[in-house]
Amino acid sequence: MNDTARALGPGRRAVLGGAVAAGLAATVAGCAVPAPGRPRTTTTVAPLTTPRAPLLLQILAHPDDDLYFMNPDTQHTLDSGVPLVSVYVTGGEANGDNRVVGDTGPHVYDKAAYSSARHQGLRQAYATLLGLDKYAPWEKSVAELRGGHRAEVNRLQHRGRSVELVFLNTAMHTPLGGRMGLPALWEDHHLQLPVVIATGSPLRQAKSYTYDDLVEVLAGLLAHYAPTHVQTLDPDPDIQHSSPAVRRHDSEQAGYSDHADHTAAASFAWAALIRHAEQGNAFLATAYRAYYNRHWPKNLPPKVLAEKAAHLVPYGGSADWSCGNPGGCGDYNVGGNRPFTNGKGWVRSTHYRHPGVRLLLSDDGAYAYGVLGLRAVRWSRNDDGGWGAPEDLGGSPLTPVLGGAGLPDGRQLLFALRFSSLQGRAGANTREIVALEQAAPGGRFGAWKGLGNPERGDDRGRRIGSPLALASPDGRVHLFVRNADRGISTRVREPDGGWSPWRDLGGESVQEGLSAIVDPRGRVHVFAAGTDTVHHWTQPTPGAPLAPAPTRLPLPVGAVAPSVLGDGIRLLYRTSADPKKAHQDPGSPASPRLTSVRLDGSAATPVALDGYGPVGAAAGFVLGTDEQGTLQLADGKRVLKRARGATPVGMPALYVRDGRPLVVGLGVDARPWSWRP
Repeated sequence: MNDTARALGPGRRAVLGGAVAAGLAATVAGCAVPAPGRPRTTTTVAPLTTPRAPLLLQILAHPDDDLYFMNPDTQHTLDSGVPLVSVYVTGGEANGDNRVVGDTGPHVYDKAAYSSARHQGLRQAYATLLGLDKYAPWEKSVAELRGGHRAEVNRLQHRGRSVELVFLNTAMHTPLGGRMGLPALWEDHHLQLPVVIATGSPLRQAKSYTYDDLVEVLAGLLAHYAPTHVQTLDPDPDIQHSSPAVRRHDSEQAGYSDHADHTAAASFAWAALIRHAEQGNAFLATAYRAYYNRHWPKNLPPKVLAEKAAHLVPYGGSADWSCGNPGGCGDYNVGGNRPFTNGKGWVRSTHYRHPGVRLLLSDDGAYAYGVLGLRAVRWSRNDDGGWGAPEDLGGSPLTPVLGGAGLPDGRQLLFALRFSSLQGRAGANTREIVALEQAAPGGRFGAWKGLGNPERGDDRGRRIGSPLALASPDGRVHLFVRNADRGISTRVREPDGGWSPWRDLGGESVQEGLSAIVDPRGRVHVFAAGTDTVHHWTQPTPGAPLAPAPTRLPLPVGAVAPSVLGDGIRLLYRTSADPKKAHQDPGSPASPRLTSVRLDGSAATPVALDGYGPVGAAAGFVLGTDEQGTLQLADGKRVLKRARGATPVGMPALYVRDGRPLVVGLGVDARPWSWRP
């Protein structure tokens, strides 16, 4: 194919019948990236705009990151008819040896061919996701990007659905010294990282990337496509100590539970998202864990896992296939059933970096709070039960999930995890917990205030989780976050508005996704899913400090949903299909059935709500997702399903008022929705 070029300028292409049409030619300069050592301001520089037609954009380090770590979410969004754009930052060429694991034949090191083979694998995988033959022909072209950069773009459309693949193809290693390319680029603002030209690509030549170039190009792609939802990887993976041999076996960076390319690609993506947000763009963002999956019980049940793994089969391909691509027909080392048999178990879970409900409802139900365009917003309920335009509450740049609590006088408190600075080696890379307090019930809010970080040092401070807040009957507000040691830290707001210092509640090896409740006696309880059991902290008496309360509960594979049951508490969560194998790799899949237990481990009233992922519970109602990704609600007698509406992003919230359930959430169109079953 000729080296035809197409410019990617600002503004989204028109969506015609669900297909993405031709782009625009102009470009608009974005805000400048802060100079090395210069902190970035969090001041909003443009008012929030109205979201456009729904579009999902993914920013990945390697071809296959989306298939391994973001599915089944990506599949469900694509199945709903929302256009998909995937941006792959590296060429994925590794050392150029594309071979089946265990192959004893001669080694062939061809980086251009291996990159091309992985591109072809993606085309094969997404063709099948669209319901086409894996060898379906794609439209291939070259796009002109900001700063004179160029990239290969592949497009495929079928029955109103469309997929677009953008290959930036930066080299996985530096030209001199062989350092890992993206991590080196994030740390060194002067490095120039070359581009790999894949075999058979319409791209013939491309410029090297600097740190600023890559942020600028990603920001330009965001400006051009104007996505309503952006999915990327984890910029702040868990601390994970292991030997060099184990790190090599698990493909992890020294000290952390992820591949170094994933961390760097996510950092570049979030830097670009911050710039995109400064222009007032309204979008949702989701960060996915990656090699984190290796270290925790697997959370996908057999049917969901089988479908997710099946999409990696056409990606892996085979050297025996006749796909017509000169570089090869897939990433052969992950073909066939190898994603299933890989002892690292990456495919067997889907985890969010910032789990939790995406929309909080005020105590009177008149307002909903969430994060849009990396800033907090408030929506007001209309007379018809819908939601008005978002009111900008600032705070940018915030991670995707808010914590909240209502004060006794009716005022609202909001909490968030903020990227206080996001820079490479030459600048700070810090996170902080921030709070926003309402001046009067239903009225305006004051200024955001910093609550600091329970960790000492910037690096450990990056590992904290999203805040969870709970108001207790004594007028206190309890704030909890997962800390760098994978335990829990807390601060308490006194009734007079003063805050206690951060206190470490202990605990180890608990996942993100905390939950809390006040029991009928007025005591606060906090729960977290561990590697062995449900971890539990509570007060011996109302108002006393929280302390660990050891349990012997069945192994959880994800977040725990507590609810009041009589004079006690019931816990609902999913466990392993075979708990005895849950600590082994590849590990046992999750059970689709819900576990229902009391705190002493005895069985509680069962709930028939087969599916996967976390659930929410309130006043006898239980909300969850079935194995096809459809929201469902159990009321003790029947199960009702939400058959219409925008694809949910993250976990919706369940509220019960006057005995009637209300489910609220955010959709892939970046708008709130309500469901009254």
